[in-house]
Amino acid sequence: MAHIDAGKTTTTERILYYTGRTHRMGEVHNGNAQMDWMVQEQERGITITSAATTAYWKYNNEDYKINIIDTPGHVDFTVEVERALRILDGAVAVFCGVGGVEPQSETVWRQADRYKVPRIAFVNKMDRSGADFYSVVQQMKDKLHANAVPIQIPIGSEDGFSGIIDLINMQAFIYAEDDLLGAKYQIQEIPEDMMGETEEWRAGLVEALADVDDTLLERFIDDNESITADEIVLALRKTVITGNVIPVLCGSAFKNKGIQSLLNAITAYLPSPLDVGAVTGTDPRNEEKITRDPDNDGPLSALVFKIATDPYVGRLVFIRIYSGILHAGDTILNVRTGKRERINRLYQMHANKQNPKESVSAGDICAVVGLKDLKTGDTLCAIHKPILLESMDFPEPVLGVAIEPKTQADVDKLSLALQKLAEEDPTFQVKIDPDSGQTIINGMGELHLEILVDRLRREFDVECNQGAPQVAYKEALTTTFELREVFRKQTGGRGKFADITVELSPADNGIRGLQFVNEVKGGNIPKEFIPAVEKGFLEAMSNGPLAGFPMENLKAVLKDGSFHPVDSDSLSFEIAARQAFRRFAGKCNPVILEPVMATEVVTPEEYVGEVISDFNRRRGKVEGMESKAGLRVIRAKVPLAERFGYVTILRTLTSGRATSTMEFSHYEEVPAEIAKRIIEITKGKIL
Repeated sequence: MAHIDAGKTTTTERILYYTGRTHRMGEVHNGNAQMDWMVQEQERGITITSAATTAYWKYNNEDYKINIIDTPGHVDFTVEVERALRILDGAVAVFCGVGGVEPQSETVWRQADRYKVPRIAFVNKMDRSGADFYSVVQQMKDKLHANAVPIQIPIGSEDGFSGIIDLINMQAFIYAEDDLLGAKYQIQEIPEDMMGETEEWRAGLVEALADVDDTLLERFIDDNESITADEIVLALRKTVITGNVIPVLCGSAFKNKGIQSLLNAITAYLPSPLDVGAVTGTDPRNEEKITRDPDNDGPLSALVFKIATDPYVGRLVFIRIYSGILHAGDTILNVRTGKRERINRLYQMHANKQNPKESVSAGDICAVVGLKDLKTGDTLCAIHKPILLESMDFPEPVLGVAIEPKTQADVDKLSLALQKLAEEDPTFQVKIDPDSGQTIINGMGELHLEILVDRLRREFDVECNQGAPQVAYKEALTTTFELREVFRKQTGGRGKFADITVELSPADNGIRGLQFVNEVKGGNIPKEFIPAVEKGFLEAMSNGPLAGFPMENLKAVLKDGSFHPVDSDSLSFEIAARQAFRRFAGKCNPVILEPVMATEVVTPEEYVGEVISDFNRRRGKVEGMESKAGLRVIRAKVPLAERFGYVTILRTLTSGRATSTMEFSHYEEVPAEIAKRIIEITKGKIL
């Protein structure tokens, strides 16, 4: 996991070569990297979809099996990182030796924190001009608040980067300049001119471990000079698994330096499924907490983390097995739907290639064919031993675009293709505008939508016309209003009646969606009608009072009401809630919210003024500026509506010498004059 261009795919390609998984090294810039198999990835030189593979590595004369997922770095495809981290046991965070901790590095680090994933760090590109290993380690401490502890230090840097010093075994690995494959390296004595520095970093390593490991602390107090390499390795493994220490390694994946020692570190320090231990879930029959050990003899439990469409085998469902063994032909239970599903075929994946398997055991990642009604995050388990595992949360799309097929004949093809793409990607949503009848596709950014439209053309043979990008605005209430709504309808025979008294207000801090509170006492409204009131408000939230944008949040407190013994039913109370929202939400001073993006621009000093004044024109707020590798890094928060086409404008402002990254930060109230214009455009449908 890493920021864009830190070298994730190149590092993965080298791992596949050294483990014998492939017999030639693929290069991202040549478009022949094994893990970047999509045409769009090869053309653009970026990773778009996470690719899974399996490799074997010999460490201490034992063979180890490693499941690897290479994830994208671009923020538009952050969902790929999210779902990979949810099901993996460890991560390698790759940092650029020049760029250090960049914005997307911080995002993926937070995602790994959320899922408590143990990780090690690899500082890549040590051969590049401006590379500074020690600066990157310091940035990890300052920006990520990580207990980053180097277990290697580089010998030289930039053009002079020739090897690494292993601080645990106190050895130097010198790579032969004439060996372009990096398979040959010599283990030598540490250069004399680096001995003092090496001893200092070794002492720092032992001290950092003693701070978090009681066993090593005792040895450190008794006689820290006699602490052995084996004791350090044992302490490192223990502290990495608990997340107390992040070992930092270095190298240059492109120049084939440091990959073998990275593989050793993955095997030595990152946990196996046995180290992670039992997975916890709930029993869907009684909501009790239950666990499943990573044991082949236990009942099956697995999590769906990705769905992909393959032109030859159809719908591929990627799953992680937590316990038990899954065989081709087995019938299993989908806990969300309560339906049984049959596994037709099982595959072990290598990027987009499938290797058929008869069975897959606990701790493994595989792809299955034959499952129908599934979503990302579903739990699959043994029929008579159900368990519901924690699902995944995905960010909401912030950008929309109207599309239509170029020919009427493609209407059905487009609908089917969009349905398949939406199944694959939880951050991609399709909806029909109720007023204009247009098909609107929503995604995480311009690049995300561009790739999806390109896939429609290439994979599904549907040519589309596109509208201008539309920002995913939301609405929110700012004040409280108490109301009474009576719904009464008499049409001969049994009528409809519902009476509710409700208080509408903004939701409590940190709550998204509907916060429904039932304060009805004494049976004024029967219990069976209360969920209908909640459902009514939930449905009403999709259409805000100002311009029809979805509501960010809403608190609805049901205080009182009445019912009719004959005419009242659930539907009556649901309609009453919807009507109450439509009639009275406008009295709570609603506002329009817009997505605001955290933006970082890296620019030469002479263009700082132009970049900042351009931010000001875009309603941006500059939050900080710092120097890095002779350049200025400007951090700002800018509304997404003002960011369209920004990359081109930035190139013009800085003669193509600046770069920018952005990611979604939060929703913020739109200034009154802009909100007024948005409402006019939306209600008048001036597109």
